Amino acid sequence: MASVIDSGGAVTVLSGVHVGCFELFGKEGINGIADLKGRTVGVAALGSSDHLFVSVMAAHIGLDPVKDIHWVTSLSPTPAELFADGKIDACLGLPPVPQELRARHLGHVVVNSAMDLPWSQYFCCMLAGNREFVRNHPVATKRVLRAVLKAADICASQPAAAVQRLVDGRFVTSYDYALQTIRDVPYDKWREYDAEDTMRFYALRLHELGFVKSTPQKIIADGTDWRFLNEVKRELKA
Repeated sequence: MASVIDSGGAVTVLSGVHVGCFELFGKEGINGIADLKGRTVGVAALGSSDHLFVSVMAAHIGLDPVKDIHWVTSLSPTPAELFADGKIDACLGLPPVPQELRARHLGHVVVNSAMDLPWSQYFCCMLAGNREFVRNHPVATKRVLRAVLKAADICASQPAAAVQRLVDGRFVTSYDYALQTIRDVPYDKWREYDAEDTMRFYALRLHELGFVKSTPQKIIADGTDWRFLNEVKRELKA
């Protein structure tokens, strides 16, 4: 979101939704982020979310993501497919990719953002709206936010029922993968974690790397509005 706001995207971030959906997979010999030095990492594109996440993680432990990592960009085949074929050393997976790689016993998890610090302390997925829509339709905006956060509560408290709804609606094809995902992802953290802290953390990391020009303060001022979240928290007795 920080990069979108920095580039002038007309979005307003409203809330964090959940933590921990991305996992970094590596082949044998890659046991930590430091082992990515000199290795090939597959991403959808330079500047894509997977590229930014891995870059931030690499810089966090002292690597230069520009000089130390060999990036392989590909949409088709996907980075996960390249990894499965042994053509790259690591890739970042979002559901259902981690579940599929584990089921096929391909590589191993290097970073699990649901468990490993500091990534598990920050939202990976946030809810944003069109800036003009949020400004002009506050009641509808709040209703959407309330519905999304109530759905997150259902995922946390009734994962099997949530997955069945996804299957019935044909949003997913694999019940088992979807159930594993919803059980693994901490959907109950939206009440506890600070969404603005997440924006500040990632905006600062991206600013340090030169991926965004704006300061975290400006990104937060220009692209966030927490009023709706605070109201929903009170209404849902967070």
